[in-house]
Amino acid sequence: MADKKDTGPPLSLSEAMACGQLFAEACPSREVLKHVTSRWGVLVLIALMTGTHRFSELRRKIGGVSERMLAQTLQWLEQDGFVSRVSYPVVPPHVEYSLTPLGEEVGARVRDLADWIELNLPRISEAWEARNEEA
Repeated sequence: MADKKDTGPPLSLSEAMACGQLFAEACPSREVLKHVTSRWGVLVLIALMTGTHRFSELRRKIGGVSERMLAQTLQWLEQDGFVSRVSYPVVPPHVEYSLTPLGEEVGARVRDLADWIELNLPRISEAWEARNEEA
């Protein structure tokens, strides 16, 4: 919730956190952050980085996601302006999902985070093992 009088560029997440805005209970950024950084939000965004997919293709590609959670995640991301949904008037229904330009931007950022996690998984595993040995 940036001050409307501010004419500078929007704050980055780290700048907003330093200002305490994301810590404010009513900050609308929290909802977007929740949608984008949820387990399924990250995976949907990364999956759609490769192009347009039908619902069933996404469900097969993202192992472990339920139909309900995938539908809810797609709705959230569509409402936030990250995903475009196109429904074709045919039987059976044919619906395609793709990223909007805004979705491509946020998708690239969560892909970078996911890549970092994958590359550093051995170090993370070491931390898990060290903690288990202490317990």
